[in-house]
Amino acid sequence: MLYIGVDLGTSAVKLLLMDGEGKIHKIVSKEYPIFFPHPGWSEQKPEDWFTQTMEGIKELIAEADKSQIAGISFGGQMHGLVILDEEDQVIRPALLWNDGRTYEECDYLNNEIGKDKLSEYTANISFTGFTAPKILWVKNKEPENFARISKIMLPKDYIAYRLTGVHCTDMSDASGMLLLDVKNRKWSKEMCEICGISEEMLPKLFESYESVGTVTEEIAGELGIPSTVKVAAGAGDNAAAAVGTGTVGEGMCNISLGTSGTIFISSKKFGVDKFNALHAFAHADGHYHLMGCMLSAASCNKWWMEDIIGTNAYADEQKEITKLGENHVYFLPYLMGERSPHNNPNARGTFIGMTMDTTRADMTQAVLEGVAFALRDSLEVAKSLGIQLERTKICGGGAKSPLWKKMIANILNLKVDVIESEEGPALGGAMLAAVACGEFESVEAAAERIVKIVDTVCPEEELVAKYEARYQQFKEIYPACKPLFEIIK
Repeated sequence: MLYIGVDLGTSAVKLLLMDGEGKIHKIVSKEYPIFFPHPGWSEQKPEDWFTQTMEGIKELIAEADKSQIAGISFGGQMHGLVILDEEDQVIRPALLWNDGRTYEECDYLNNEIGKDKLSEYTANISFTGFTAPKILWVKNKEPENFARISKIMLPKDYIAYRLTGVHCTDMSDASGMLLLDVKNRKWSKEMCEICGISEEMLPKLFESYESVGTVTEEIAGELGIPSTVKVAAGAGDNAAAAVGTGTVGEGMCNISLGTSGTIFISSKKFGVDKFNALHAFAHADGHYHLMGCMLSAASCNKWWMEDIIGTNAYADEQKEITKLGENHVYFLPYLMGERSPHNNPNARGTFIGMTMDTTRADMTQAVLEGVAFALRDSLEVAKSLGIQLERTKICGGGAKSPLWKKMIANILNLKVDVIESEEGPALGGAMLAAVACGEFESVEAAAERIVKIVDTVCPEEELVAKYEARYQQFKEIYPACKPLFEIIK
C-alpha cells in the first residue's frame, strides 16, 4: 500500500509518497506566500495551504496506482491560529508561529495569571508564538472577529478538516497551544476560561497515529483516490520530524535545522523543567518529549547568504571556513526574537567581536556557530534535569551541510547520526498514516523498520575543548545585550 506524508511548512508544503517498506517513491513541493502586514507580524491564508496541498497531491500521485493509496497524514507548522465561523469559513488570515505581536497578551498570561498557574494547567508558560495569546490578541484587538469564532484550529488541522470534514487535532500539536493539559492529554478548562472560549470551540483530540476519518467523496473524486483512504491526525512539525528520524521511545534526541531550530528529547515519562525554558509536550508516539526551540536557525544562514552578502552559493562560502574553534566573531541568532531558553521577543540578531582583519568567512562561520551555540543553551537546560545524551539524529535543510554537522557535533559534544532520508516531517507524516492503517503496530515499530542511519559525525576531543572555551564566552553575550534589546526594540 501507499501512504502520503504532508509537511505543511512556513514557506512551502512538501509532500512525500511512501510504500509499506518505507521506500520513498516521489517528493513534491509547492510554495505559497507569507505576509508581514506590520513589523513582527507574520500571516498566511489557510486557503493557500489547502490549494497548494491539493495541487501537490495531484502531482505526487499522477503516475502512481491510486487504488493502492491507503492513508494520508501530516507534519505541520505549529502554534498558528486558524479561526472559522459557524459556516466553517476562515475569518481572517492565520497568525503564524513566528508572529511576535502578542507580547502584551504574553505579559498578561505570564505575570498576571502567573507562570506557576500556566505550568500547572498546561506544563508550559506563554510564548508570543503560542496559540492562546493569539486568541487573546484577537479578543482584545479584533473583537468583531472574536465574536464570530465557532472553531479554533491549527494549520495542518485545517487541511485535515478540508479533506475529511472533521474538526480534529493531535496531542503533540495541541501541546503548543497553551490550551492542553499535557500531562493528562485533555483540554484545560482553566485555560479555556482565561481565553474566553468554550471547549466546544476546540477540535476533537486524537493521538497522532489515530485515524480521524476518511476522505470525503468530493475529495476522493477530485484526487482520483478511494473514498476509503484514511486520514491520520498527524503531528506538529517537530514531533513528526522526530518520528521521521526515529526519535521515539525513551531518551532519544533529534536536532532540526530548519527555518526554526529545535533540540527534541523523547521520553516515556512526563517531566517539566522548573524554569519552563524547555517546552514539555505530548509526543506523536503516545508518550512525551522536551523541546528547546529557537525561532531562527537555517533561516539565519539564508538571511546572511542571500539578503546580506547576496549569493546562493552556500557550499562555496563554507569552503573558506577552515579554522574551527578559533573564530573571534560571535553571532546571536535572534532575528525573530527568541523562544528557548530566553523567551524574549525583543532579542535581536547581533554580531560582536569584529576587527579590521575580520573576513567574510569569519562572519559566515559566526552565523553557523551562533545557531549551534544557541542549541547548546537548550541542551544545558536538559542536562540540568539529569538528562544525559551521547548522540542525536539531525534533519532539516541545514543538515545537508557537512560543516554545520561537524560544528553541531563538537559544540554540543554529541555524536550526530545522519539518517538515510532527511525528509523529517513529511516522512513522519507518512509513517503515522501507515500506523493508522495497520501497516505497523506502533510508531516505534515503524521507526525501527524504516529509519536507517548511514553516517555518524563524531566529536573530536581537541575541537570540543576549543569550542567549550568559545561557548563559555558566547553565553555571556546575551545577558550583556539584554538591557540594550529593551531600548532598541
